[in-house]
Amino acid sequence: MASFAILASIVAMAAAAGCVGPATAQNAPEARPSEGVVIPDLWDPNRRLDKPATTALTGIRFTTTDDFPPFNFTGPDGKLTGFNVDLARAICRELSVPCTIQARPWDGLIDTVAAGRVDAALAGIAITPESRAKLEFSDVYLRPVARFVGRKSAPAARLNTDGLAGRKIAVAKGSSHEAYLAAFFPASTRIAVETPGAAADALKAGSVDLVFGDGVQLAFWLQSEAASGCCDFIGGPYVEPHFFGQGLSIALPPKRDDLRLALNWALDSLYDKGVFAELYLRYFPVGYF
Repeated sequence: MASFAILASIVAMAAAAGCVGPATAQNAPEARPSEGVVIPDLWDPNRRLDKPATTALTGIRFTTTDDFPPFNFTGPDGKLTGFNVDLARAICRELSVPCTIQARPWDGLIDTVAAGRVDAALAGIAITPESRAKLEFSDVYLRPVARFVGRKSAPAARLNTDGLAGRKIAVAKGSSHEAYLAAFFPASTRIAVETPGAAADALKAGSVDLVFGDGVQLAFWLQSEAASGCCDFIGGPYVEPHFFGQGLSIALPPKRDDLRLALNWALDSLYDKGVFAELYLRYFPVGYF
């Protein structure tokens, strides 16, 4: 798998170019294809939100980190960039309010938001009972998914219990993906390796039949020189919050219902207008859904 520096470089170049049971594609969030890339749709099409009053919002102080590509990272020009950063700017334009976006260290970030030293954080803070005790969260705007990847030259695999029986599947040791395979595809032969990169290398070398791992990481590996066009996604996304998390949301201080409602309206509006799709395609030219 690409190192942090390589992954950040890939993301930056892509942006500059403008470019509990198994939960699979059939019960994953609805998605919309756009020129071959599936855009995830986490919003209820029948829900119509009224624009909240924003006169009390004199500005929004966003915070994030600078070490989580392609969502938030420092670009080659030294500036803060990424999907979350551009999404924050789009939200402010939609709400017609000024905003600032500042990178802060991950350590202590939850307490910084909870204390109200910032208004909102787009930094991948996990939605857990512990974090909910301190923070409020907007609607989820992206979900983590797991994907299978196989070699293009290999026969298509049937992604069910019988079809994967005896198949060698590389997976990162101790990961949620390994636990998922053990729970729902117990007849497969799990090849647990130290890193996601080692799993991808094993697939390219032909020593395993498939890789199972994080969709974002695999999407960027597929478009990298390291993959050399060897492989492709097989089947659809696997969405299971118990294993892979609730998803990406904007974290807020407690008792900020005014801001939460405004952010939810802005997210919904950005999706309806196609702005969300433009941002997704910019940072995920090989979509992971």
